[in-house]
Amino acid sequence: MIRLQTAPSIQSFPAKAADGLCPFPWSPDGGDGAYRNPVIHADYSDPDVIRVGRDFYLTASSFNNTPGLPILHSRDLVNWTIRAHALKNLPHPRYAEVQPGCGVWAPALRFHAGKFWIFFPTPDEGIYVVTADDPGGVWSEPHLLQAGKGLIDPCPLWDDDGRAYLVHAYSHSRAGIKHQLRVCPMAPDASRLLDEGKIVFHQPGKHPTLEGPKFLKRNGWYYILAPAGGVENGWQVALRSKNVFGPYQDKIVLEQGGTCVNGPHQGALVDTAEGGWWFVHFQDAGLYGRIVHLQPVRWEDNWPVMGERGHPVLHHAKPVANEKISVPQTTDDFDSDRLGLQWQWYANHQEQWYDLSRRKGWLRLHPRYADGETLGRVPNLLLQKFPARSFTAETLLEFAPKQSGEEAGLIVTGRSSAALSIEKAPSGNRLALDINGVKKILQENAPDKIRLRVRVNDAGVCFFSFAAFDGFMPVPETFQAEKGVWIGAQIGLYSISRRKDQPAGHADFDYFRFSSFQH
Repeated sequence: MIRLQTAPSIQSFPAKAADGLCPFPWSPDGGDGAYRNPVIHADYSDPDVIRVGRDFYLTASSFNNTPGLPILHSRDLVNWTIRAHALKNLPHPRYAEVQPGCGVWAPALRFHAGKFWIFFPTPDEGIYVVTADDPGGVWSEPHLLQAGKGLIDPCPLWDDDGRAYLVHAYSHSRAGIKHQLRVCPMAPDASRLLDEGKIVFHQPGKHPTLEGPKFLKRNGWYYILAPAGGVENGWQVALRSKNVFGPYQDKIVLEQGGTCVNGPHQGALVDTAEGGWWFVHFQDAGLYGRIVHLQPVRWEDNWPVMGERGHPVLHHAKPVANEKISVPQTTDDFDSDRLGLQWQWYANHQEQWYDLSRRKGWLRLHPRYADGETLGRVPNLLLQKFPARSFTAETLLEFAPKQSGEEAGLIVTGRSSAALSIEKAPSGNRLALDINGVKKILQENAPDKIRLRVRVNDAGVCFFSFAAFDGFMPVPETFQAEKGVWIGAQIGLYSISRRKDQPAGHADFDYFRFSSFQH
């Protein structure tokens, strides 16, 4: 029998399997019928999960990154891969520029009437809906269900009698309202809300910062699962009532307790085909973002009890036996005619920013004009999430500029940024390290073709190095990665030009590969 264990701080988790054979920087599946938390060591904030048959699907907040609304697939709630994105670009022209902390907040994923639905908010515009027949296929254009500032974290419920409802929270920064959940009648086709609805729960003294509600019905009870207490140190609340508009009873069903898993809350209560119940939630891990945990659930007196007596677990038997070990995609050798699904741009993107057809097996980035912007505010950064506590990332760059002021390279970004790059200067190519807009020239007359590498240790300290011919040369300066606004630090590639309306060249990348941290 596999015993439940209380989860320690994430700092104590190794970056790879104990036998050293794990091919990924992080994998939760021990290959022995058990898993370890987190099941996704990457920034999938506010996860929601559904089961359709024996397949599980997950979506999460994507904020200002595009494509947005990632769709992940699993057969066991432990091993996940990215299947698609439900949103190509954000539905407002202002997202052509980087909007930190804005964009897609906590979405809700549902399967109803033979199709998949995602309800998502952008806190400055309102609540949107997209649908698809196949979650890995084409999703509809966003429909604005309800316009309004500060309407966040929507979740629908289709009742047994055919009526539909929507629960949502409020963003105090936009609406001036906090701690409240509202339920509104909704047209069953999610075309509109039918009236103003009712505030169904508001107890700020007991459950402050109540948000992120998820709606479900079981055994005649209406449940609203909602996190309270704030992202870093909050707890998971279950509300229940026999009436959709309340009054609702409340109970804390998951909290940190004596563990070091801070703020365990906000996610999805989901069952297996065999009748088991599980809770998928996030933990705020600072610069690593909001990583995803999985807790067993049992029902007691029609209340869900999560983890081990309401506290997070470290190890547990897997929900479903599954021999396939997988993690969300990271490494990309650019052998496909499409970008890997792990990549996202820093704002609404344009197809002309990149090309995978000009040179087989290479990604070509075309420089976008950046008028004095620091690199952390450039829309055409091509980024990925940090995939583990510690890791190494490497790329091979071939630089083909036409004008001075072009540059391309490897970047780590969040509230601050650092980039190891080649730039075209009047005297020739220069290798440089840019930290928050302050550049240090590392080498004059740099070659056109060079390998760039960054090693990130388990404190988020970045060690850059480069190799033109022989072994890697370390860069003396280190960089402390930082989280962004509501998101973890990100890593990726870029190509820009500092000269407007001038013919530009390009930058070709042969691969972008992750491995375990290399000393």
